[in-house]
Amino acid sequence: MQNDNHHLKRHLSMFDLTLIGIGAAIGSGWLFGVQYAAVDAGPGAIVSWIIGAVSLIFIALVYAELSSMLPEAGGVVRYPDYSHGSLVGFLMSVATLIAYSTIPPIEAEAAVQYLGLPGLFNSHTGFPTFIGWVIEALLVVCFFLVNYYGVKLLARINNFITVIKIIIPAITIVTLFFSIHVSNFTAQGFAPYGFHGILTAVATSGIVFSMLGFRQAVDLSAEARNPGRDVPRAIILELLIVAVIYILVQVIFIGAIPPHYLTKGWASLSFQGPLVDVAMILGLTWLAWFMRLSAVISPLGSGWVYFASTARVVLGFSNNGYFWRIFGKVDPNTGVPRAAMWLSLILGIIWTGPFPLWSKLVGFASSASVLTYIMGPVSAMVFRRLAPDAVRPVRLRGLSVISLIAFIVGSNIVYWSGWSNVEPLMILEFIALVIYFGFLTRSQHLRDQFADHVKASIWLLSFMVFMLLISYLGSFGGINALPYPYDILVVLIGSIVFFYWGSASGLSTLSLQTALKERTTMHKEQA
Repeated sequence: MQNDNHHLKRHLSMFDLTLIGIGAAIGSGWLFGVQYAAVDAGPGAIVSWIIGAVSLIFIALVYAELSSMLPEAGGVVRYPDYSHGSLVGFLMSVATLIAYSTIPPIEAEAAVQYLGLPGLFNSHTGFPTFIGWVIEALLVVCFFLVNYYGVKLLARINNFITVIKIIIPAITIVTLFFSIHVSNFTAQGFAPYGFHGILTAVATSGIVFSMLGFRQAVDLSAEARNPGRDVPRAIILELLIVAVIYILVQVIFIGAIPPHYLTKGWASLSFQGPLVDVAMILGLTWLAWFMRLSAVISPLGSGWVYFASTARVVLGFSNNGYFWRIFGKVDPNTGVPRAAMWLSLILGIIWTGPFPLWSKLVGFASSASVLTYIMGPVSAMVFRRLAPDAVRPVRLRGLSVISLIAFIVGSNIVYWSGWSNVEPLMILEFIALVIYFGFLTRSQHLRDQFADHVKASIWLLSFMVFMLLISYLGSFGGINALPYPYDILVVLIGSIVFFYWGSASGLSTLSLQTALKERTTMHKEQA
């Protein structure tokens, strides 16, 4: 499929890419996630963050190789199309678009919610009032404007704001360290809700959601100056920095809560602005004001970065050949996909509608994101088999093991997000399947290799049915007919089967052949 990517401007350095990833990750998660994780897991939330970080490191390593081999705008939605054809690519594109387009409005809602101004939220329903909705929608418009005039402007603004976003959590960690109550970590047991609670926190409390920023470098890799070198380094560096910050913030939050607030258990915690409220209780008014400033800066910084990624996903969706061509256009002057940005704006405003508070949306966004993660490990194995001699500036040793682990942890994170998130996500995916066949009737591109593409998608369709069934039967919001920990074992075994099935199902698509030829030509020109 011919695309307009040559108009994209290669302005981003490794420093830019790293700070864009950090800017995306340090958003509303550090303001809300620490409380929701503590509610789910108690002090064991510290382990939840470690599990989340280690899990995503395996996934990030796979994307480090993929992005060095084929740097693409919206690469997350391009790789499935390259490895398994249009049907798998379409389903993963829809999941990615859902995941990405929800995050800017989530961050806008977090900024409004954390300020706690009267009249912006209905205290009984938790929904935004009309005034609250208007403010959220205007913030999404601000994300649009920051991105509209080019990626260089985005990088300049983001680099400055991200430095502030790192400084304020650092000040918070150092200051609250002197108010830690060691007894908080053991008074009701380190893991009062067991390992089940720890795993639930990984998927639904904002932990995975908070560390998704590593994929920004993948989505913007076509705009990097030296993608083969800088994108993989930025992916790993960003994830390590963010993991350390979040783990330390979680430790400080758990330790700094006055013990009498825990007499009814961790599940009873209900601070409106967790870290700000704790600082005020401790008499640290100046710190509370700093964090209120961060309550605006952090979500907004994440919002405009994810807005940029959403537009690149729409661009990749169109470049795959199964979305309207207008969204594949790149403005030659600014080097940004402006039509894709207008669609991202519309989707963002729709998602600011009458939805519940932050905690209700992040679980769904996280499960949708991680569903798309599972394709990276499978695609990487297919590319190793079909294009073993392709130039890979990053070539992982032990890719088969790393990819298998990444697929297993990704599948489990989707499962841990619970039936309330898995059910609507899978329903939307099967609706997308119907839409795909609608596009099929009017697109010759989709009809090319159609039978092969359907055959290559059977494993993924079966995997989605498997996840839907296990989630319904299991102990994470299901009917508990398959109790913990046997449900985890079933997901583990199923993940191994589907990983090898998916890896064997890959085929040499026309889009992969075209991408490899373009990449080879580019290497020759650079040489």
